[in-house]
Amino acid sequence: MSIKLDKGIRVVACFEAFKGLFVLFAGFGLLSLLNRDAVRIAEDVVGHFHINPASHYPRIFLELASNLSSGKIWFTASIAFSYAALRLVEAYGLWQKRRWAEWLAVASGGIYIPVELYELLHSASWISESTLTINVGVVIYMLFVLKKERVTNPV
Repeated sequence: MSIKLDKGIRVVACFEAFKGLFVLFAGFGLLSLLNRDAVRIAEDVVGHFHINPASHYPRIFLELASNLSSGKIWFTASIAFSYAALRLVEAYGLWQKRRWAEWLAVASGGIYIPVELYELLHSASWISESTLTINVGVVIYMLFVLKKERVTNPV
């Protein structure tokens, strides 16, 4: 594999590791809400950032906090930890130049594209546009890497 491809794969690996660590910390943050007043914490966060609690997203955030239970927290945290583990394993595999990780990057990125397109069509924002653009870019790049490897290293 060329040095140029190696650098690109390492960038993707770092991106996947970042996503994994971000969600891992979010899961731990969620667990920190156990046996605490989640509504009060949510109100403090909204107040700290001087956000209007009556506007759309802060209202959703406050409603979610009011409906939290220990079971929901544990369930959501376990989903977050599973997602983080997948991202970190993928990042490790990409960093180690494992072919399975390249396929995993294509599959795990490609599975979100229809959802991201739907989101973009129904509520376009710079976040949905950026997410779709980055995800499509990663999938196309990883497909290019897989094709390039197949040409240079036929089975």
